Amino acid sequence: MRHRRLRRKLGVKSAHRKALLRNLVRSLVLKKRIMTTHAKAKEASAFADKMVTIAKKGGLHARRVLISKLGDADIAKLLETVVAPKFKGQNGGYTRVLRTGVRVGDAAQTALLEWTAVFEAPSRKVKPKKE
Repeated sequence: MRHRRLRRKLGVKSAHRKALLRNLVRSLVLKKRIMTTHAKAKEASAFADKMVTIAKKGGLHARRVLISKLGDADIAKLLETVVAPKFKGQNGGYTRVLRTGVRVGDAAQTALLEWTAVFEAPSRKVKPKKE
């Protein structure tokens, strides 16, 4: 029984789970919106909220904690300079999880994980048409 157990195991070992959540949050910082399973999205949402709270504090210690948790200095810098200022006056609730349906292959519940703040959409490079 899992009485009073707070987190999901996601069917993997603890080191794999840590790496999985780290990679999901990295992708969320870079792409602003990701598609994954509902269980993974809920776990990644909680982890991302914690990272934004640390990033909002600012300073050298916060930067080093982010680097240790995310494993990438560039992502930590993006989180501090781009993402955290959007949530300056907000305490929590930085991400949202929206159910999108079921996956065809294994009928897993899929979800969209995104920031609640509005970011610029990444511009697409338009290729010139050949005549």
